[in-house]
Amino acid sequence: MLAPPAPAAARRAPCAADAPAANLSMDQAVKMVEKRFHARVVKAETQKDEGRTVYLLRLLNDAGRVWTVHVDAASGSVQ
Repeated sequence: MLAPPAPAAARRAPCAADAPAANLSMDQAVKMVEKRFHARVVKAETQKDEGRTVYLLRLLNDAGRVWTVHVDAASGSVQ
């Protein structure tokens, strides 16, 4: 026997409004990427990208390599 269909509210796809706002602080983002990439954050700034808070973090490793990563404050994803 099949279960009855879920109510419409339970079937809807999640949207951006469902996501909590700014779950990750700048300090948390810095600590996370320093640990992940074994590098030091030498510059950090906050930007808005299509209404979302994104941290731009410039890293420096022991070999002298410098690069920038973007961290989504709401999800913690690194790009």
